[in-house]
Amino acid sequence: MQMPMDIKAIMGILKQRYPFLMVDRITECDNTHTTGYKNVTINEPFFVGHFPSEPVMPGVLILESMGQVASVMAAMYMAQNNEVKTIFLAGVDKARFRKPVRPGDKLVTKAELLKLRGLYGRAKAVAYVDDEVAAEAEFLFITGSTLEKGDKNNKSGDKDNNEEA
Repeated sequence: MQMPMDIKAIMGILKQRYPFLMVDRITECDNTHTTGYKNVTINEPFFVGHFPSEPVMPGVLILESMGQVASVMAAMYMAQNNEVKTIFLAGVDKARFRKPVRPGDKLVTKAELLKLRGLYGRAKAVAYVDDEVAAEAEFLFITGSTLEKGDKNNKSGDKDNNEEA
């Protein structure tokens, strides 16, 4: 895919939509590394209730933004093999928040694909504000067309398929 990837291209890959689409642009993407960002503005709906006198982006939404950048990377990697799947979050490990993210910040995430085997994968992501680490985490994900156990195109619900990513 042509770089940079604008919001229309991102929406062609990710299923999330406003207000949960948390990546504005992908600036770099190859088989195992992706960089993308979210421009954080005071108009975000979460700032109304998340410390109005001291607005900071909630940690879970920072993780969501990081996970979405990693999802674009995993989806692009799978597309090379003509696999069109949705990336679903299965777990978060080693999450740490180092710096608050505030209105006006550009949250830049760099993601690295650590493992992708079968339906399961693992990615590491580090988010920066002004070249300082704001957050970091490892994401476990599962791929499929749906999360339904009975879906014949998605074996993620099978009891015998408990391989850890």
